[in-house]
Amino acid sequence: MDEVQKDHLKSYGIAFWTLKNGVEVNWLLNYRGGSFMMGYSKQIEDECNIRGVSYEVVADAKAAAIITEVSDPSVNMDVVKLEKVPKMAVYSPKNKMPWDDAVTLVLKYAEIPFDVVYDEEVLAGDLPKYDWLHMHHEDFTGQYSKFYNNFRNESWYREDQKVQEATAAKLGFKKVSQMKLAVVQKIREFTAGGGFLFAMCSGTDTFDIATAAANTDICEAMFDGDGADPQAQQKLDFNQTFAFQNFNLDQDPFSHSFSDIDDGPTRQVEKSKDFFTLFDFSAKYDVVPSMLTQDHDKVIKGFMGLTTAYNESKLKPGVIIMGEMKTQNEARYIHGDYGKGQWTFYGGHDPEDYQHAVNDPPTDLKLHPNSPGYRLILNNVLFPAAKKKKQKT
Repeated sequence: MDEVQKDHLKSYGIAFWTLKNGVEVNWLLNYRGGSFMMGYSKQIEDECNIRGVSYEVVADAKAAAIITEVSDPSVNMDVVKLEKVPKMAVYSPKNKMPWDDAVTLVLKYAEIPFDVVYDEEVLAGDLPKYDWLHMHHEDFTGQYSKFYNNFRNESWYREDQKVQEATAAKLGFKKVSQMKLAVVQKIREFTAGGGFLFAMCSGTDTFDIATAAANTDICEAMFDGDGADPQAQQKLDFNQTFAFQNFNLDQDPFSHSFSDIDDGPTRQVEKSKDFFTLFDFSAKYDVVPSMLTQDHDKVIKGFMGLTTAYNESKLKPGVIIMGEMKTQNEARYIHGDYGKGQWTFYGGHDPEDYQHAVNDPPTDLKLHPNSPGYRLILNNVLFPAAKKKKQKT
């Protein structure tokens, strides 16, 4: 999984396929870019050739030497055994929206199977069927991604509002914001019970905003038919959130911003200088963040989204920053525990489309098979398969 690999992204699909066929996979943390090693079979070799994935066949003695090398206490490497095929779900709307989702794109490209769930399935109690949940580009506050100012007359915007309101009514809610809050609470229960949660873009900060605003109304009349609570800011409960605290809401309905969690609306960074750096963790003691940051490149190109980057001053104590732009005091890739489960938030919309706009075509991953930004997503996909538990220093 170093620079020799022709298709890093499809390599994860090979690892997943191997697990699905009952073969254990060793994830060699920090060895040649975080390589995978499994017992030889002609079927695995054929599958690598079919999918265009680079591989090496090594003798048993060489394989044993590699295990000995990475297990040496003096080196920052380790072996993590992947044993279980995670059951995957993507939280995504059934109606077509004029933007794509990076996680859905890369799962399909890597040929990793997943189910699609949305509000009805979540509220019906389907989440415990799954090990891993990704939250599609979403606004959990009920403000329709705050697209009102620019897109309220677009057919897709009106249709989405109509569908969301009809679903809320069907499920017994007076407002979409109340339905989304109930969904957030179900997802939080899923995580607390041992689930793995991954989110990108506005699916990250709006999740925490919705939980903090559970006891108040932050939506203006164009979103839910009545005005927001003028004391909403004072009524936020930061004890309910995963990652963020002490943030200030952006209560202007004509703004694209939700709060000052996201540095995106105010940051002044040229595209050519927009990068973030992955942290180096101890593979033997900080196993979880080490898995989640495996990559062939430690400097990742920045990319924008409805939520781009997290103001580090708004992070809760205990949140693990796995990728940041230090000069801007912003985190791009963060992780934490909640109950028996764990969550990961990743800022931005598409790692290979710097400023993805509404109605832009989806990224063709055939053009980006070695994307280090997309690899971070796939680290999260395999994470639930790992046997080794977290041993934080």
